[in-house]
Amino acid sequence: MEDQAAGSARDAHSLPKCYRHPDRETGVRCTRCERPICPECMVSASVGFQCPDCVRGTTEGHSGPPPAASRPRTLAGGTMTADPRLLTKILIGINIAVFLVQLSVGDSFTNRFDLIGQAWFPQYGDVEGVAQGQYYRMLTAMFLHGSYIHILFNMLSLWWIGGPLEAALGRARYLALYAVSGLAGSALTYLLADANQPSLGASGAIFGLFGATAVLIRRLNYDMRPIIALLVINLIFTFSWANIAWQAHIGGLVAGVITGYAMVHAPRERRNLIQYGTCALVLVVAVALTLVRTGQLA
Repeated sequence: MEDQAAGSARDAHSLPKCYRHPDRETGVRCTRCERPICPECMVSASVGFQCPDCVRGTTEGHSGPPPAASRPRTLAGGTMTADPRLLTKILIGINIAVFLVQLSVGDSFTNRFDLIGQAWFPQYGDVEGVAQGQYYRMLTAMFLHGSYIHILFNMLSLWWIGGPLEAALGRARYLALYAVSGLAGSALTYLLADANQPSLGASGAIFGLFGATAVLIRRLNYDMRPIIALLVINLIFTFSWANIAWQAHIGGLVAGVITGYAMVHAPRERRNLIQYGTCALVLVVAVALTLVRTGQLA
């Protein structure tokens, strides 16, 4: 009897499964047909969310005209696509391709594109770095990696975290989040790290995805413990291992939380303004930090 009572209690507290993805629990239901829907299937409506079938007007018992929107929308207002992980795959492909170039060309390639404030390079016979006007390094460093284990961990994190987040935000918003998080991480590294200390890796952008994922999970009232545990583990590694640019991780994380909050909480009537306005604001802060550091090193 005790086992039966325990089983009943577990059933009572378990969440329903998405009708299109039976392996995903969800606490959100379509406002028209009341079927459970996961973040990938959520389509923003004037009140709550609808399932893709109701948006297309194909659900049984709902033969009325479909909403005015011509295409289903994600939770953040992005366009739903056939492959919701396409951009994540492209980003992983770019990172791997650049790493192969690093292996083929050697340090001469990495030294040209990693993030370094200001340093003397004997092989070039000149001072190089962001302070010398090479601001492109703040972007290119996001696609460089220092070892096999470095790129392996970053690409696995990008796949696990980035894919679901891309599906929830849509491609344009996801790319904006990735870019501003990575650049914010580069800006904080440039500001606080030693001028002659090189930095590279996609970690700043990926920490931004971690932060936005935490905001999204909170928005959907899902269990926060797994993502918090993952963040804590990553932060422990950040501050306990040598040669890790903690500035990039913290800068990306803070930018990801701020941008992610704007992405998933913006009211529908001012959604684009708030979402992309927040991205622009984060970029302005990153530019300001960059200019301050350049002034210090000039």
